[in-house]
Amino acid sequence: MHQSIRIVHRFHVLILLALAALVVAACAMPTDSAEADMAEAAEPVSQDPIVFSDLNWQSALIQNRIAQYLVEKGYGYPTGATFGATLPLFQGLRNGDTHVTLEIWLPNQQEPWDDAIAGEEVVDIGKTLVGDWQSSFVIPAYLQEQYPDLDSVEDLKDEKFKALFTTAESGDQARLVSCVIGWACEEVNAQQVASYGLEEHVYIVNPGDGAAANADLYGAYERGEPWLGYQWGTNEPALLLDLVRLEEPPYTDECWATTKACAYALSDIRIAVHPSMLERAPEVVDMLRNFNIDIALFKDIARWTQANEGATEQDAALWFLQAKQDAWSQWVTPEAADKIQAALDVGEAADGWPDQ
Repeated sequence: MHQSIRIVHRFHVLILLALAALVVAACAMPTDSAEADMAEAAEPVSQDPIVFSDLNWQSALIQNRIAQYLVEKGYGYPTGATFGATLPLFQGLRNGDTHVTLEIWLPNQQEPWDDAIAGEEVVDIGKTLVGDWQSSFVIPAYLQEQYPDLDSVEDLKDEKFKALFTTAESGDQARLVSCVIGWACEEVNAQQVASYGLEEHVYIVNPGDGAAANADLYGAYERGEPWLGYQWGTNEPALLLDLVRLEEPPYTDECWATTKACAYALSDIRIAVHPSMLERAPEVVDMLRNFNIDIALFKDIARWTQANEGATEQDAALWFLQAKQDAWSQWVTPEAADKIQAALDVGEAADGWPDQ
């Protein structure tokens, strides 16, 4: 009898222990809500690609490739890129067709920029390429050494100096290699030429792309020939060649708003995102607020690309990320930096980089 009671008692204890174990296990298991929270913490809010505005010049393309790598490998967001010219791509940013633009040159596109900011269509989050000099008409330094009095745009009205730049194409006018077709500076430079009274003295050539403009300057420089044209401080030839900017009347707001018969303002190169980025990828926006490849860093990139013939923008981005970890690691979180470095160590490329 006592033995039966003990058996029943033990059986009840075992049942209670089993029930307790089930309760503990149930408490430990995540609920649907907890699973969702965990997944949200582990994954980006949106898996739609973050699309970068692939402006058609070298510094913008290289900066995009670098930023895409940081976004993908450090923060887990897919990326993409849309190639185009300044004004169409800025409209794309306003519309939300693209989400990040790393080079908005002011005052070149001041009016659409001001309109977009006022309408809250874009968000200004910082600047890049700090220390750059702004757009100017330039000649090779070796030419000014031969003609030291050639130092101003006004000197292009002098027949002696004008004759240095005449070609079969330009006739008796000085050939001026100006802005790429479709860039904001195409119209600005034409207005400057007209306002300086140079229309009868200068024949404007607008190249089809930045590579053609650069090749034109490199070719003349290598041959030691006269060359007159438009450059800006972050363009590869301006970083690597000895060029002299022709003097122009100093910039004023009034001049720029009316005739543009004056120099460009000091460069102000902004980074902007579409407002949707503030909610869908706030950590990426934080990274981009820190992002800044200053002019000294970009000169290092330009020298590397010049020394490595055939190197693509993707090659330049990987070189920068591998060689300048002390720079980019300051822009990202420590956790993101570890992930990025791990991807670099195994030679990963960014999935969203365009085919080259």
